[in-house]
Amino acid sequence: MKKKDIFFTGLMLFALFFGAGNLIFPPYLGMEAGKAVWPAIFGFVVTGVSLPVLAVAAVALAKDGIQSIGNYVHPLFSLCFSIAVYLAIGPFFGIPRGASVTYEMGIKPFFNGGGGALSLLLFTIIFFALVYWLSLNPSKLVDRIGEILTPILLLSIAVLCITGIIQLRNPLQAPAEKYASAPFFKGFMEGYLTMDTIAALAFGIVVVNALKDRGVQQRTAMVKATIQAGFIAGTGLALVYIATALLGARMAVNGPFANGGDLLSSAAALLFGSGGKLLLGVIVALACLTTCIGLTAACAQYFHEITPSISYKTYVTIITIFSLVVSNLGLNQLISLSVPVLTMIYPLAIVLVVMSFFHRFYKGSAKTYGMALLFTAVFSVYDSLNAFGVEAKWLEPLFSWVPFFSVGLGWVVPAIIGAILGFMLDNIALKQHETA
Repeated sequence: MKKKDIFFTGLMLFALFFGAGNLIFPPYLGMEAGKAVWPAIFGFVVTGVSLPVLAVAAVALAKDGIQSIGNYVHPLFSLCFSIAVYLAIGPFFGIPRGASVTYEMGIKPFFNGGGGALSLLLFTIIFFALVYWLSLNPSKLVDRIGEILTPILLLSIAVLCITGIIQLRNPLQAPAEKYASAPFFKGFMEGYLTMDTIAALAFGIVVVNALKDRGVQQRTAMVKATIQAGFIAGTGLALVYIATALLGARMAVNGPFANGGDLLSSAAALLFGSGGKLLLGVIVALACLTTCIGLTAACAQYFHEITPSISYKTYVTIITIFSLVVSNLGLNQLISLSVPVLTMIYPLAIVLVVMSFFHRFYKGSAKTYGMALLFTAVFSVYDSLNAFGVEAKWLEPLFSWVPFFSVGLGWVVPAIIGAILGFMLDNIALKQHETA
């Protein structure tokens, strides 16, 4: 495997990861965190960079990607969890959000009246026609995205962020209330919204197939190349997150801003005048287009694998049409719907990925995986209900005693306890079987 091929595969992976959420959440985090921007963005990087790279490596280590990782628990769990992941990051939330963000930040500012439902519909038709065409041949993803689109995207982001950091000398503001205490953990939770850890479980198959198309066949070489590509992508993501968060922190005095998109639009206009709209439009369009292409290809490849009778092309058609319809709901509605779902799925994905690296230490015990995920699910479902606005105050005394509950990470200790309990039960069952 040539270093050049690994490098461009890494750039492709960066572009697949770097989409709507990656663009709008870090600058808003920087604005709200103010003087606490460094611990906050460090927490964001943990969930937004480290965990996705680990997830890609876990998929490469597994024989059949996310399906194999889920099989450690049970084949039925694997199927249900895999489908939930692909639907969440694909046609239900991830892909439509990419189109909506592109319209809100890249197209809408050029309309004097702010555009309307018809302009959104026309844009999404054009956007998804392009996604459809570029997704039809997944073997060309590295050439089209890694070698052409990503360098343009990185250059555009660098121009905006470096100019902003140099020219904006505003003092950092005091952190908002939610960042005043435990900014690291708040940043950690914000990293959920990028969807990258669960997206990585899907993108892993795209990376593996791209490496196979470049001649990598041996398992050890595949794992090594995937980890190297993941490191390249992770480095790029970390640098962009830090730069955009610092830009957001410097822009705080010019606020308030409704969201990260509003902040970036104002920063682009302040730094480059009318040309800033065009620059931001290029950044948003490239970031969201590349991610939507990758998600469409990954979802279509997965569903074609589990139902070979339906062609890859048919799945690409279904996914793009469904995503087009959902994207016309509007960005705010999509975000409000996605947060509770991600709050439930994300902890399960994190536990599954982390445990897969220690697989041999507990000899792939299904009870160890199952108990850890069961204990995690109890807390993630509770947090999801709260995010949906379901009143469950009477349950709070049952959960609030757990460490890290107040910062939204109450599932961490129960997951560890569940894994230990499952391991112990498995050993007891094994000894009983041996003495029987």
